[in-house]
Amino acid sequence: MINKNPGTALYYLIKEKLLELIKNETYQVGSQLPTESELCQMFEVSRTTIRLALQQLEIDGKIHRVQGKGTFVSKPKINEALSQNIKSFSEQMKDAGLVSYSKVLSLDVIPAYFSLAQALEIKEDDPVIKLVRLRYGGTEPLQHSTSFIPWKVAPSLIQEDCSGSLFQLLRTKFEVDIYRSVESIEPIITNQTMSELLNIPAGSPSFLLESVTYTTKDLPIELSSSVVRGDRSKFVMERYYMNK
Repeated sequence: MINKNPGTALYYLIKEKLLELIKNETYQVGSQLPTESELCQMFEVSRTTIRLALQQLEIDGKIHRVQGKGTFVSKPKINEALSQNIKSFSEQMKDAGLVSYSKVLSLDVIPAYFSLAQALEIKEDDPVIKLVRLRYGGTEPLQHSTSFIPWKVAPSLIQEDCSGSLFQLLRTKFEVDIYRSVESIEPIITNQTMSELLNIPAGSPSFLLESVTYTTKDLPIELSSSVVRGDRSKFVMERYYMNK
């Protein structure tokens, strides 16, 4: 039975109680929730109230339904923070309580093509380091990332271990003062190749995240293009409003 609070919808109270049971791992990730009938008996409310609570949890990404099997606790989504503080993938995974690492798929030096040279404010055909990584949170691939760094920014980067945080490596090894990034987010559907890399079904909803990162002197030092799994990510934006 649930304690009723005047002025608060009953379904919301049940949603919050179920969320509490998920957070304290009474219902662990991947485990099945009780049926609607069992929840009705547990909380002594109508089926309509239970369905509203479950719908809200599903919208929030906390649970998911499997046709013919039941309702299950979803894996937590990773917050991609869009704010004034730049957080690397490694830092985001740490915030989510996950161990991160990157599998380097390729690391090469290429000549800058026209649009790449424009974005990085270098000359066409100037040498650029191209780093392609598959990025993991725990044991799951969550992001496929391609980074382009002007060779002059980090000449020996191609000889370094790039399986960790690229930003941390640029800061410590090459003394790059990373200051800001300009990012764009676009919803996409993954193709067969990308789906196999990210271990998701072909045609899965995902995000294409493109960014240019700048130093304190406003020099671009990285252009990146990442495909981020839609089932494990959400984006949080923080805005500041100036009072005049």
